[in-house]
Amino acid sequence: MTTHTVTINSAGITADEVIAVARFDAKVVISESALAGMAATRAHIESLAGGVVPVYGISTGFGALANRHIAVEDRVQLQKSLVRSHAAGMGPAVEREVVRALMLLRLKTLASGRTGARPVVAETMAAILNAGITPLVHEFGSLGCSGDLAPLAHCAMVLMGEGQAFDKQGVQRPVPELLAEAGITPVELREKEGLALINGTDGMLGMLLLAIDDLERLANYADKIAAMSVEGLLGTDQVFRPELHSDLRPHPGQAVSAHNMLSALAGSPIVASHRVGDSRVQDAYSLRCAPQVTGGLRDTLTHASLVAGRELAAAIDNPVVLESGEVTSNGNFHGAPVAYVLDFLAIPATDVGSMSERRTDRMLDQNRSAGLPPFLAHDAGVDSGLMIAQYTQAGLVSDSKRLSNPASVDSIPSSAMQEDHVSMGWHAARKLRKVVDNLRMILAIEYTAAARAIELRAPLEPGQSAKQMIARLRQVVPGSGPDRFLAPELEAAAQLLLTEA
Repeated sequence: MTTHTVTINSAGITADEVIAVARFDAKVVISESALAGMAATRAHIESLAGGVVPVYGISTGFGALANRHIAVEDRVQLQKSLVRSHAAGMGPAVEREVVRALMLLRLKTLASGRTGARPVVAETMAAILNAGITPLVHEFGSLGCSGDLAPLAHCAMVLMGEGQAFDKQGVQRPVPELLAEAGITPVELREKEGLALINGTDGMLGMLLLAIDDLERLANYADKIAAMSVEGLLGTDQVFRPELHSDLRPHPGQAVSAHNMLSALAGSPIVASHRVGDSRVQDAYSLRCAPQVTGGLRDTLTHASLVAGRELAAAIDNPVVLESGEVTSNGNFHGAPVAYVLDFLAIPATDVGSMSERRTDRMLDQNRSAGLPPFLAHDAGVDSGLMIAQYTQAGLVSDSKRLSNPASVDSIPSSAMQEDHVSMGWHAARKLRKVVDNLRMILAIEYTAAARAIELRAPLEPGQSAKQMIARLRQVVPGSGPDRFLAPELEAAAQLLLTEA
């Protein structure tokens, strides 16, 4: 994906645009119509702020303190206090791409005209994104309800000229210095704006969109690498024929993966070499059922994309300004719909990795590998080959299995029982990111093993897909030989899976 300009208007943005800003530093521009809509809504908010009737979020306290009316002279301090007190995260810094996605999605909602924030707030956030300034957001602080409060508050602190942040090179520097260097004037928040900056599902949605982007790519790799393992293990391609999938079991994802594997094996001399006279009746499940498992991931991704698209179209804040001008409380900040699919995705992603590990183990076991040397070693006994790479793979699978336990079924009440049920969606997102990283490393180890196995079948040659995959791998990872330092090679293989083949 090339860097380009993303224009934000009141209709929102697309998933691809979020990825472009989060990962590729695309420039952010706010349309004139969106700024005009924000200004019109703001005028209404200011008229309510000047009235004698208390309005939640404008002239009252927040959460369990919502019954207290706040005097006009205290309201600027109220907004500052809200942001400062909510910027209470702890733990390691969250990744840059996550923070950028979070900020862009909050900016998208500000630009919807439903929050009551002034245009200058949105313009300042866009300027911070364009300057490559990344607020320091901590791992812990969001319960996925009332929005991703602490993560968003840490970002809002930087808009105020406070808090902690990194420059474009990832160096942590004083926020006033970073803003001044970029020509950005800190914002003094007014009525409603503190809430508007922190009351959204933006962190969990951002991580969902990033995970979907990663997993769609890894599903494609899983099909290609599984096909390589079929060749390495002298498996059959006949179970991937289309008449065995869409016609008999119409799961769309399964059909796609079966097609991908059949295409990858097309014209393979290795597959053709044992089509006649092979005494084996059926391949192991990890080969034969690969489309059913990776296809299940694909279908879960389809559902997750549907939910993500709906959330992208949402304008989440509390209170929210309706088109009629009414300012009203709501529960749309509850992260349950997003949290569920974050948890759902971890399950098939883990299972794809589990099946990948089984194929690797089969290639390394001389009793099940159809003639390959033990552990694909150069000189078995003297050399250990990929024995410990499979240990690493098994450890990654085990870690993912633990991480696949859902977060969204948990809830710990907060805010003096006002917030008595929360989604834990942020935590579902954080563990999904680890599962995705684990899957990439698991597939990289299978990729390394399958390439060795295929090369050990020489003079038989693989199909074109495997040839291309092996050629790409061999640019960064040498072929078989005496044992050598494996960790850098496995990491190089994993890096290849970050981009399209």
